Amino acid sequence: MKNVKYVLSFMLASITIGNIYGDTLKERNYSKTTLITKSIDEKPSKQYVKIALLLDTSNSMDGLINQAKAQLWDIVNEFTHAKCGNETRPLLQIALYEYGNDNLSSREGYIRQVIGFSKDLDEISEKLFSLTTNGGEEYCGEVIHTSLKQLDWGKNPDDLKMIFIAGNEPFTQGKLNYQDAAYNAKEKDVIVNTIFCGNYNQGISTKWKSGATITGGEYMAIDHNRQVVHIETPYDDIIIKLNGQLNNTYISYGSMGRQKKMAQATQDSNAAELEEVVAVKRAVSKSSRLYKNSNWDLVDALENDEELLEEMPENDLPTELKGKSEKEIKVYIAEKKNEREKIQKQIQELNKKREAYIAKNQKEETGELENAMLSAIKTQASKKNYKWD
Repeated sequence: MKNVKYVLSFMLASITIGNIYGDTLKERNYSKTTLITKSIDEKPSKQYVKIALLLDTSNSMDGLINQAKAQLWDIVNEFTHAKCGNETRPLLQIALYEYGNDNLSSREGYIRQVIGFSKDLDEISEKLFSLTTNGGEEYCGEVIHTSLKQLDWGKNPDDLKMIFIAGNEPFTQGKLNYQDAAYNAKEKDVIVNTIFCGNYNQGISTKWKSGATITGGEYMAIDHNRQVVHIETPYDDIIIKLNGQLNNTYISYGSMGRQKKMAQATQDSNAAELEEVVAVKRAVSKSSRLYKNSNWDLVDALENDEELLEEMPENDLPTELKGKSEKEIKVYIAEKKNEREKIQKQIQELNKKREAYIAKNQKEETGELENAMLSAIKTQASKKNYKWD
């Protein structure tokens, strides 16, 4: 019996020690988990500027769309030299919605996502040029709410997240209250900026200013049909010529390569047909760090992945590189890269002279939409510790 009691006592002691050791082990594991969690929760190394353009495409809004087509390149050029608080360069993503057009589905509130957040500047330009106008119902609250729901805004508090909504009808139209949409934006740290196409006081009375104030955004009124007189400079033709040379440094690959290279040229033509100055601004954007095409251009692709060629089927290569060794292909790509960098540097230097010439000779304000958006961008970016060099 004593032996039984001894065995039971030993077992009980073993269980107790085991529990204590197990709890200690759990605490140690928990500490490790906590450390891992902390590292996961660290701020992302990349910061983003995310801008959603919500454009009224009802009747009489052609002037607004034309200004937006030109404004795209001003936004890109503005952020080319931007720095975040941690001294890194932000990545730019732009999304586009149209609303208030009879050609759109009434069940969707006459709203359409034209393109989600994208860094593909050629595709964004293509989508802008595809917009057409037609009469309809303009539901501002609903299009804001839809963009907040559909787009991936992310959760990094250091990202700059902005909506620009432009139109000319009362902000209060539609079943969804614009105030609810604005408070939803505020919860997501998204700033709503409103651009009324018409009289400043009329925009206030129709609640466009109220829609912006809730999120700390800016209210602006513009004449969307105003014909802007741009100053021609001695550097414009040279920049446009260099842009043509720049296109020759792109080496298309893969199934979409040829199509995307054609799209690049098409958007050059679209910009030039709109106005020569737009073609110049686009060329400046293409000389910047924000114009990257690694999904179809071998120069950009190899910069991201040096081993890409090892896995690439020969059929994905352009005609001029088929049958060549990997070493020969890399030499060819390196030559194109060097050529591109030289051309981009030339464009950037000429653009500095161009901007100085414009500043000296300009007697009136630049584009209506351009002024409105760039002013808001600079103000709101400074609150996130962005600066320009």
